[in-house]
Amino acid sequence: MTETLRARMRRGDILAGTFVKTPAHEMVEVLAMSGLDFIALDAEHAPFDRGRLDACLAVARALDFPTLVRVPAGTPDEILKALDSGATGVVVPHVDSAEKAANVARWSRFGHGGRGFAGSTRWAGFASKPMAEVLKLTEDTVVIAQIEEPEGVAAIDAIAGTEGIDGVFIGPADLSVCYGATDMNSPDLKDAMRRVGAAANAKGAAYVTFAPNTASARELSAIGVTMFFIASEHAFMLAGARQVAADLHELPEEGR
Repeated sequence: MTETLRARMRRGDILAGTFVKTPAHEMVEVLAMSGLDFIALDAEHAPFDRGRLDACLAVARALDFPTLVRVPAGTPDEILKALDSGATGVVVPHVDSAEKAANVARWSRFGHGGRGFAGSTRWAGFASKPMAEVLKLTEDTVVIAQIEEPEGVAAIDAIAGTEGIDGVFIGPADLSVCYGATDMNSPDLKDAMRRVGAAANAKGAAYVTFAPNTASARELSAIGVTMFFIASEHAFMLAGARQVAADLHELPEEGR
């Protein structure tokens, strides 16, 4: 990479990525050729065990393809496993307070009370780098806090302004459920998205969200979203297969 994902996030570049739900290194290899700016292995909602996560991150590192991990929980051990294995950064669910944001940021970086230091990991180059160089690598580590509860929206100014939080990811589905809605069109969600966007802009954090397709992403860019998780590889495959099936089923039956 000539420029890191974190630097591009901080600058406000429009970034396109997706969630990867299939715990297979071949999926990473294929998506690395797609032109996407990043992917996120979804260890929260997909069956990534330690071995398969490790294999996927090995391929991502070999291909210099920015790969985040959405950890199943914002705990020190889950964050450590993802980063030691070579993740570019972490997406942490259910960050609903400034205290949680500060903990997540600290556990993602070295220091007193923070990430445990190990020089013989993939992330550190398997004992090939001196300590000073390994410590400097954390400057490129990405930490994204997911805002999925009303409490997170209420505390968004403090969360977005927490040192070490590079982006705030509003979760429209979880927030909608919390607001008692059955779709993602409620006034409460729209107000929350505007509020989170304003805080991200004021505090210098990237404004991140999920979008089902590029049409909805264009609409979201109007409220300041710059980093998009578009659908998933499952959705990409299903959409492509459905289109092929529909096109072929329209062929004339003469000559059969």
